Amino acid sequence: MSFADNMKGFVDKGKQLAAENSDKIEDVVDKAGDFIDDKTGGKYVDKVDKAQEAAKKAIPDK
Repeated sequence: MSFADNMKGFVDKGKQLAAENSDKIEDVVDKAGDFIDDKTGGKYVDKVDKAQEAAKKAIPDK
């Protein structure tokens, strides 16, 4: 197997694991956003919300 084949296998496995655990990943994204909002006093809440939405859209569907 070539290096490119190995990397494609790792990427495919990562996508599969992300799809299988999408609910857990979304929970972590929400908690991270809440943590940032808390630590910044909500100063960047709009930007944090946009980042959370983008992160959730990047999670593969089951």
